[in-house]
Amino acid sequence: MSRVYIIAEAGVNHNGDLEIAKKMISAAKQAGADAIKFQTFFAENLVTKEAQMARYQQQNTGRKETQFEMLKKLELSYGDYEILKKMCDEENIEFLSTPFDIESIEILQKLNVRKFKIPSGEVTNYPYLVQIAQTEKPIIMSSGMCTWDELTEAVNVLKEYGAKDISLLHCTTEYPAPFNDVNLKVMEAMKNKFKVKVGYSDHTKGIEIAIAAAALGAEIIEKHFTLDKNLEGPDHKASLEPLELEAMVQAIRNVEKAKGNDKKVPSEAELRNMVVVRKSIVAKRDIKAGEIFSEENLTTKRPATGISPMMWKAIIGQKAMRDFMKDEQIEL
Repeated sequence: MSRVYIIAEAGVNHNGDLEIAKKMISAAKQAGADAIKFQTFFAENLVTKEAQMARYQQQNTGRKETQFEMLKKLELSYGDYEILKKMCDEENIEFLSTPFDIESIEILQKLNVRKFKIPSGEVTNYPYLVQIAQTEKPIIMSSGMCTWDELTEAVNVLKEYGAKDISLLHCTTEYPAPFNDVNLKVMEAMKNKFKVKVGYSDHTKGIEIAIAAAALGAEIIEKHFTLDKNLEGPDHKASLEPLELEAMVQAIRNVEKAKGNDKKVPSEAELRNMVVVRKSIVAKRDIKAGEIFSEENLTTKRPATGISPMMWKAIIGQKAMRDFMKDEQIEL
């Protein structure tokens, strides 16, 4: 049984502060996540200086500045990422970071990340896809906002330029994502269409949808988290706090145990309970030797230490070989 790979998405919830980022690593490790993921970008490479913020960013920050102004304050330096990568190695949690431009891909290569995460917004960015594919490292790609044709084209580009291990995450690109827009059944269709590992990048409020995705077969779960939802920034309000993240991780681990296999056999616990809760054929009233067994003098009661009620038709009509007291198990 494969273990769900759980990514604690720190994103930019460090607010450009290295010390907050370090605390987030410890919190993600404490919560039981397999990896913590940041976002690597340089505002100058990512967005024009006139690009406006998304509506959710304006709502969550309460500000009307440009994307460039917002993102510039959320940058970390190459040296910061070196420190964070080293700390992750020491705490035995995988360091991931989503690159948002070509230079950031090169930086993460220098840090020797084990895999790359492609965000939904870069699925239609051809030169970006080529650059990541050429690293020949495993790739996890989100699919928010995508049509099947766009996703197919992106996967084909990745394969053409060297990617051999591709996983796809279903995703709804809204923060928070409305429940009626989630459409978890797409995961199964995605798995059947592309023959790859699939998972879910969750932007909904709460933890239940991520848990449901794990139950439906997601092999990767990604979820935003923050140290405090009340911090200033675009993603805090749609993120989990550490105790919520821990609860989600534990629930997913419980789901893993519960999924089991397709074999319908009694468990060890059920075998212990079987005798107690099943029934045997017993005397409904006192029965004299030679009396014919019938529905008038037989019934079924616990425990299952005698003849099974499934033998009912075979017992009816037979002759009692001895006296039976009421509630005594029938013998032939």
